[in-house]
Amino acid sequence: MPRRASCAPGRWPVRDRVSMKRFLLAALLIQGMACLVTAQAETTLPLIPMPAEARPAPGSLALDAYTMVRYPPGDTAAKAAAEYLATELRRSRGLSLTVTASNDATEGAIVLKTDLKASVDKPEGYTLDVDTSGARISARSSAGLFYGAVTLWQLATADGKQGSTVIPAVTIRDWPRFAWRGLMLDVVRHFHDVATVKQVLDTMAEHKLNVFHWHLTDDQGWRIEIKRYPKLTSVGAWRTPPGAGTHGEPERYGGFYTQAQIRDVVAYAAARHITVVPELDMPGHAQAAVAAYPELVGVTGERPKVSVDWGVNPYLYNVDDKSFTFIENVLDEVMALFPSTYIHLGGDEAVKDQWKNSPAVQAKMKSLGIADENALQSWFTDRLGDYLGKHGHRLIGWDEILEGGLPRTASVMSWRGVQGAIDAAKQDHDVVLAPAGWMYFDNLQSDRADEPNGRLSVLALERVYGFEPVDASLTPEQVGHVLGTEAALWAEFIPSSGHVQHALYPRVDAMSEIAWSPKEARDWNGFLARLPAQWRRYAALGIAASDTAFAPAIHVDGAVPAILRSGKATVRLDNQTNFGTLRYTTDGSTPGANATPYTGAFKVTLPTTVRAVAFAPDGTPMAAVRSRTIDRASLLTRRNGEFTKCPDGSLGLRMPLLPDLGAMDTPVYDVDLFHACWLYPKAPLDGVSGIHVDMARLARNYGLAHDQSKVVSYPAKTANGELEVHQDTCAGPLLASLPLPPGKALGERFSLDGTVPHSVGEHDLCLRVTAPIDGPLYGLGKVQLLDKASKKTR
Repeated sequence: MPRRASCAPGRWPVRDRVSMKRFLLAALLIQGMACLVTAQAETTLPLIPMPAEARPAPGSLALDAYTMVRYPPGDTAAKAAAEYLATELRRSRGLSLTVTASNDATEGAIVLKTDLKASVDKPEGYTLDVDTSGARISARSSAGLFYGAVTLWQLATADGKQGSTVIPAVTIRDWPRFAWRGLMLDVVRHFHDVATVKQVLDTMAEHKLNVFHWHLTDDQGWRIEIKRYPKLTSVGAWRTPPGAGTHGEPERYGGFYTQAQIRDVVAYAAARHITVVPELDMPGHAQAAVAAYPELVGVTGERPKVSVDWGVNPYLYNVDDKSFTFIENVLDEVMALFPSTYIHLGGDEAVKDQWKNSPAVQAKMKSLGIADENALQSWFTDRLGDYLGKHGHRLIGWDEILEGGLPRTASVMSWRGVQGAIDAAKQDHDVVLAPAGWMYFDNLQSDRADEPNGRLSVLALERVYGFEPVDASLTPEQVGHVLGTEAALWAEFIPSSGHVQHALYPRVDAMSEIAWSPKEARDWNGFLARLPAQWRRYAALGIAASDTAFAPAIHVDGAVPAILRSGKATVRLDNQTNFGTLRYTTDGSTPGANATPYTGAFKVTLPTTVRAVAFAPDGTPMAAVRSRTIDRASLLTRRNGEFTKCPDGSLGLRMPLLPDLGAMDTPVYDVDLFHACWLYPKAPLDGVSGIHVDMARLARNYGLAHDQSKVVSYPAKTANGELEVHQDTCAGPLLASLPLPPGKALGERFSLDGTVPHSVGEHDLCLRVTAPIDGPLYGLGKVQLLDKASKKTR
């Protein structure tokens, strides 16, 4: 253990030209915070990702407006890192430091310098030494200096406050585990402007991530200006969304980046040591390109509209000379914009029906001696890989490119689990791990009902943190092919910058530690202990992080009929991570730091409202207050997020009222694309005589390809179909059949009312829609059971 420093104010060197005001300020800061900082340094440094080596030391360093940031004259790398540090400190805590070229390493100064003999010789590595006299960052590379500056910025912003601060003395020797530390942003399904992209790049820099994978083309839009083919953006960048012009849905949706904007983003990223890897998906996910130029790249010759459907669509690039000329001309402009070694050409989810049904494509396969369409895709990819190679670039694609035989020059990004990466590495190909089960950030962060739209499969913070990119079956030589790992943010359900922030934070913290920190340094409990400092940084930067991993869940235990008879309920609190202290009130007041701490289940008398909040051990609020009213009406009601899946189904998606609504608070509905069915679990039917249902008509904008045949149609008794309510199972007694209103207008909400026969006890209720499956989807907002004592609630 390091020697404990004294909590009493020590002697601080004061230069003749430094004012007494500065001295007194520093002394007061140290006197007030020395114990806190020393204790913090001795337990856990407020850093994410955790450095490779860190040794806390006695003492601390004061930073204030008089602190100088210095770099040697002519050291351009050190100058850039110094200016970045000063900019970040000004942005996050309003502290303006003077940056100057000087060889004078004065006391109290921050000094950055390039040192080709620095003790850390690993790529992107750095050293950081902080003591009472100053802070020194040295590295052999510009990237190392930059990451040293990021670490110092984190040390200086752990309290989330403005103005002067103190940071703990420490010696850090640090370098990344993986060379590829990536984040993918899909800007096709929902377009995100340059400002949002730059926010993502800022996030990456602050987490030491270095590859921005930019998904720029797909069925739903073409987002990059190609001057030789202007229709790619004049036609391919725009779609007419379902429900256009109603309920806030735009008449036309889309957008694209000009080449000037792309150069600006690439330069902005480069200044933060981030490489931008563009993705142009092919041969599948090609509908926007075919909509623009069917005569050049289409297989069928028809001109489709730019797709409004998420999922898998049938359009492919052709494999004739016209198509390759088009693609190569596009790649010429792409390569001129992006200096990255890698160009991502997708390769995923290419449904081969158009190739199978095209006599010209089949003739091409025969002339090439290619046996099947998967092998044709490998030939397609190989040809483009050769073209990129001739121009100094390399091809990377999703793991489907393995299926027809791995193209000779391709690297593989594995998304369907880890097996694709394992197989490619064993064939001596480089790989990047981006498996959906650990790294797809469009999955919801929790199963809470107050999560926004997204995929209902939960990707919890702990699962992200537990991912290990290197499989134990790989030999040391094969491990050398593992470039690193990447998180992916697909944007079907990410329509705004608010949704981006909610999906990224705090999972990007967990992902960054996987990508940067040594495997043996990772510790879940230690990671949680460092998150409160991140929470304070988020607040200082105006970041709307998701708090659902820490938010209190308020449970009512016991059978509802017994609760209604007794008028009393047992309440239990918990949260996803079991981190921090939960505090609550039952008197209607907002719980604060002095509210009752939760130590176990407690009794309440109906009606009551329980409010709860979560605090970290250091007192940092980790989640906003959550509230639950417990009364007769609420116990007879289930709302969206409280329904469960039917036995043969799966509630797979949480959909907004319309696909392109950008507000975070837009109504959302859990749906099963294949079974229009929900379960109301353990419905208390004693004395119930009626039912009230709030519903919405949603867009069925999903391309299911070969899975379309799996969509189940339930027999309807009226023209528009019904909402059926069955007792116990979907084959159980029919309690109610509520006719759906006429019309197909999307985004409309409506209510249904009916009577139910007398029953007793608790029973599951199966609710299913019998509307035609070629029309809209339907969502359940609320189901309320009615008895003599209850009233409809909003």
